[in-house]
Amino acid sequence: MKIKDTRGAVLTALKYAALTIGALILFFPFIYMVLSSLKTAYESTAIPPIWLPAKPQWENYAYAWNLKPFLLYYRNTLAVCAISVAGTLLFSILGAYAFTIYEFPFKNVLFILFMLTMMVPEEMLIIQNYETVADLGLLDTFLGIALPSLANGFYIFMLREYFTQMPPALFKSAKVDCCPDFKFLWKVVIPMNKNAIATIAILSFIGQWNAFMWPNMVTRSDEHRVITSGLMTFRNMASANYHYLMAAACITVIPMVIFYVIFHKQIISGVANGGIKG
Repeated sequence: MKIKDTRGAVLTALKYAALTIGALILFFPFIYMVLSSLKTAYESTAIPPIWLPAKPQWENYAYAWNLKPFLLYYRNTLAVCAISVAGTLLFSILGAYAFTIYEFPFKNVLFILFMLTMMVPEEMLIIQNYETVADLGLLDTFLGIALPSLANGFYIFMLREYFTQMPPALFKSAKVDCCPDFKFLWKVVIPMNKNAIATIAILSFIGQWNAFMWPNMVTRSDEHRVITSGLMTFRNMASANYHYLMAAACITVIPMVIFYVIFHKQIISGVANGGIKG
């Protein structure tokens, strides 16, 4: 028994050591960014690297904040995220509901074809999306930024897996009571799957906040520029002042880090449960 206990303790120690090393490797870029944002110009470019600033330069953040209208970028980003989350929930809930409740020709085939869109990289569709948004006259608008993210195959798949766990007798009972389909969706389906829907809302918010390539393509002015595009314009102005660039990067990233810390349990449990139910 002692040998088995010792072996188990050693394996556990090795497991935690490996996880700790992996966590440090993953967190190193973020830690380096924060430390660099507090350095002087010399310290941020010194070779060999100076890991810790001699005196934290908090004024780097004030300089970065005042150089570009980051408060406006925050507002724009929140507006785009609100549109994206609302549209994503609408299309995901209705799509998953249709594939779960209704029977129609080639239902399974259509669902498989729809899921195959998850295998297509976004970069392959960016030119077609740009042409579509341009034809609709939505360039440099909040709706134009959010439009390509409104329909997501993964979210529909995830919600469908939750919806299929509902007892079929519920829908049959609702039909017997002459309950309209939309009322059944609103009064029964959504409340029973509110945790999964909340998870999708959180993931959609994070995805839109972190989006870079597409918002940078379709925005032309600060009035509609989101936080990631604003960081790009800041880089062009700050040039090789890496300590200012790192301060601006922290201004961009830290709100999302706080958001993830608050909602990380919902994110992990929602995705994990969706995969298990599938």
